[in-house]
Amino acid sequence: EVQLVESGGGLVAAGGSLTLSCAASGFTLDDYAIGWFRQAPGREREGVSCISQSENSTAYAASVKGRFLVSTDNAKNAVYLQMTSLKPEDTAVYTCAAGGIGRRYCSTNYWWYDSWGQGTQVTVSS
Repeated sequence: EVQLVESGGGLVAAGGSLTLSCAASGFTLDDYAIGWFRQAPGREREGVSCISQSENSTAYAASVKGRFLVSTDNAKNAVYLQMTSLKPEDTAVYTCAAGGIGRRYCSTNYWWYDSWGQGTQVTVSS
């Protein structure tokens, strides 16, 4: 069973940093691409970043480019999203997702992914 559990969300002041974790089980990070998404109330879901270990590739949304960094830890079977220079507009629920069979390539499109975590709240104060 594929499962994803996010952690690390919280309240941080503008300009601060926060690192989110996505613990994966039921598969290894060589099997599927992993995406990070965020959504605020009344806003469209946005693909923030993705990583494909098997394809050795990453991608970032223009809104976070240069500020966020996605990485993996094979020993922990986990994916991380390091966020720096945070802005109030980064406030959202952040969710990680895993691609299904045959979807090992990196994508920031939500329909690319079969399995989703429950999400973790990130709030950036002004």
